[in-house]
Amino acid sequence: MPGWHALTALCENQIFTIAAPMQNDETSSSHAEDGSSEPVAAPVRKRPKPGERRVQILQALAAMLEQPGAERVTTAALAARLDVSEAALYRHFASKAQMFEGLIDFIEQSVFTLVNQITERDIPGQEQAARIVAMLMQFAEKNPGMTRVMVGDALVFENERLQSRMNQFFDKIEATLRQALRGVAAADGSATPSVDAQVRASSLTAFVVGRLQRFARSGFRRLPSEHLEASVALML
Repeated sequence: MPGWHALTALCENQIFTIAAPMQNDETSSSHAEDGSSEPVAAPVRKRPKPGERRVQILQALAAMLEQPGAERVTTAALAARLDVSEAALYRHFASKAQMFEGLIDFIEQSVFTLVNQITERDIPGQEQAARIVAMLMQFAEKNPGMTRVMVGDALVFENERLQSRMNQFFDKIEATLRQALRGVAAADGSATPSVDAQVRASSLTAFVVGRLQRFARSGFRRLPSEHLEASVALML
């Protein structure tokens, strides 16, 4: 498959992180700037700005999921990590399920933004499919905690609607791959291009899920991108 090393260039510069709102601390350097020799009072712990605590909660949850062999994340453990009360968590999220929904929102927005960029490019469908697969592997490697959400390991004891959303996520990935590969099957002279494209798309999606599961269950030691070029070439 020519040009494989260029296939992932689209997402190399993408920063897959939950960004916190910018902080603007105007008081920290005021004494240094005016040359005052007066003693500086100890900084007062500031109340987070609107939306900032919500982001901090999601960041902490994602970080806890990145710990190999981590058990089910409880709100008590999450609150302790943030040094706040459990009640403080529920001022920003109605339930723990809503916290996981925040992570799923991040996964969907990050991944499908890049999927759209790939499919909008004037490149062959086979290459589009390869890029989508490579991008998903890179996303997982950059976000180990999110990988546990994607494959459902972190959702086992949570609300069923969370797993349903991740199932729909991969259904949408499969549909996108099918659309990209339909033209490839037709160009190959297939009498049933839609069926052939569905078979290839289903195989690729199962391959992606399998690689992500292995990554999560190996304690993040077996990288999803291992021998990726050769593996995808066998299916395309």
